[in-house]
Amino acid sequence: MSNKKTIVVVGATGGQGGGLVRSILSDPNSGFAVRTVTRDVNSAKAKALEKLGAEVVAADVDDPASLKKAFAGAHGAYCVTFYWDHFSPEKELAHAASLAQAAKDTDVKHVIWSTLEDTRKRVPLSDGRMPTLMGKYKVPHFDAKGEANHFFTDLGLPVTFLLTSFYWDNLIHFGMGPKPGPGGKLGITMPMGDKKLPGIAVEDIGKCAHGIFKKGQDLIGKTVGIAGEHLTGSQMAAALTKALGREIRYNDVPPEVYRSFGFPGADDLGNMFQFKRDFETEYCGARNPEVARSLNPSLQTFAMWLADHKSRIPLE
Repeated sequence: MSNKKTIVVVGATGGQGGGLVRSILSDPNSGFAVRTVTRDVNSAKAKALEKLGAEVVAADVDDPASLKKAFAGAHGAYCVTFYWDHFSPEKELAHAASLAQAAKDTDVKHVIWSTLEDTRKRVPLSDGRMPTLMGKYKVPHFDAKGEANHFFTDLGLPVTFLLTSFYWDNLIHFGMGPKPGPGGKLGITMPMGDKKLPGIAVEDIGKCAHGIFKKGQDLIGKTVGIAGEHLTGSQMAAALTKALGREIRYNDVPPEVYRSFGFPGADDLGNMFQFKRDFETEYCGARNPEVARSLNPSLQTFAMWLADHKSRIPLE
């Protein structure tokens, strides 16, 4: 183990980080060892990763000193933040700054920062097409990650920016699965019109990150966008219908209707979908499935993901 380069993985018990940990540990020829960073080393997920062969250490993004200790001696670092834990762009920015500083202080040789677009570069706050949220954001969970990119570049870090896509796993965990509509018909609802939504299996994000670490120097200083497929809402509904054996409809609603649904983050997600709809060419263009497949040859399509996960999608 001593001749392997250590990759420290933040958010290792989450989808992205967990996918990276399992990808590295399942590849005996990767040349990497894994150190997982978690707030609770005694959690069931942390124990499961330890059993697979990961080193598990305690650290917290709210505690910069603990991050520096966790990063010490690592070759690479996978950095991600957790907006939906707290709904605070300011916390996202503070956490990203702490991650970047920890990587700098410990001389990490390759950092992957899991990021998203700052939508305000295309939709300024003065643009009335979508409401401004929290006084200074259009899509808070996107904008804070995009704004935080500068922490990594300002410190001169050897960073690869990884642009992720909509998790198909949101159909299981995030309440975005099929729900009964008028007449009891099941449907998925998004304000996307006939535009395509880049999507990906969350575990494939981790596998692509593994591929980035393997390419190393070639991708430092680059932005890499990944997706499993680009699908319209109608195409997603058709795939769900086939996989589940029940008719699933695609309900297209205006963004303002989606924003009014009232669940936590509905306004943020309504703006997010509108951004993806209105800038489909640019957004899809930044996320090439062939790039993802070159990093992760086992990249799943939506149909492949559904074949494995359809039984876990709640049908209300």
